[in-house]
Amino acid sequence: MATRSNIVVLHFAGQMPLAGIAWQALHYLVGLEQLGYKAWYIEDGGANPFDPRMNSVAMECDYNVGYLREAMERFGFAERWAYWDAIHDIHYGLSRPQINALYREADALINLCGATRLREEHLLCPIRIIIDTDPVYEQIKYATADPASRAYLDAHTHFFTYGENLGAGDFPVPLCSIPWRPTRPPVVPGLWPVSHGAPACFTTIGTWENRGKDMAMLPPDQGVRAAIMAGGWSLVDPRPISADIERYRDFIAHSRGEFTVAKDIYVQANSGWFSDRSVCYLAAGRPVVTMRTGFGKFYPVGRGLFEYSNHEEALADIDAINADYSHHSLAARELAREYFAPDRVLRPLLAACGL
Repeated sequence: MATRSNIVVLHFAGQMPLAGIAWQALHYLVGLEQLGYKAWYIEDGGANPFDPRMNSVAMECDYNVGYLREAMERFGFAERWAYWDAIHDIHYGLSRPQINALYREADALINLCGATRLREEHLLCPIRIIIDTDPVYEQIKYATADPASRAYLDAHTHFFTYGENLGAGDFPVPLCSIPWRPTRPPVVPGLWPVSHGAPACFTTIGTWENRGKDMAMLPPDQGVRAAIMAGGWSLVDPRPISADIERYRDFIAHSRGEFTVAKDIYVQANSGWFSDRSVCYLAAGRPVVTMRTGFGKFYPVGRGLFEYSNHEEALADIDAINADYSHHSLAARELAREYFAPDRVLRPLLAACGL
């Protein structure tokens, strides 16, 4: 029997223990396993842990390590994960010698979200893949010759971005010497069983106010809350939903679909970005209505997935879904399988890296 290739995924699901972030890592880990690779999860970026119970950075990581351990054990990675508490220089899961040996012996590492600034030990791995899930930011910094950004990116050997339109004639930022290749968020449809029925409400999950890449969880203040509710919307406290993987999945499964927005930088740059949260809705058979970022070049819109640029288009999209909900629910699930399943996303990515 052939030996499986070992692939290390670097990420921050422990440092930032929120369900959407955990699902992002799990879709890569489970997807790699389904394709026949042996996946490992390492978190050694050294950032201080975030404690969602206090909505602040913490000095202790007991909650974070417990959250990560439970997620890894639940999905079959009980012996293949590590978390480095840099404050106290303690490793949980795999030991430091085991991690360093893994970097020497692994076939590739995937720096998911570019979460880790690669160090000398990471460079022992011959194939170092960055997955740029938050496009345009790094491309601007690199194009303006930011030294730290250039050193950070140049430590990798292969470059992939969720901005599928990067490098096209209608994308305004030069890519300089970085050979960015398009990729998209993978989803494992089998992890998202479809619930029966057609729930009443469209939903989304996100941060109300985002500055750069901040990820605070506080709900909107009372003034914003009043304005939203006056418009006929309702708000749910995101903290208990985002704190638990199962509750997050159930919230999506019991939504009619997703109606959401995108960061202005994705929209104005025509980046082609698509959300790893939205692919969860699609996999659960829940149609998605989201802002136009240029992704319509790459995925069919109008069946299960809709894009809009203004109020009128958004209303028309929702009306179209409501006119034949069962059709668009089925189409959403089909889109997830056809465009975002691991064999459609991870297989070509790894093949492009010679794996």
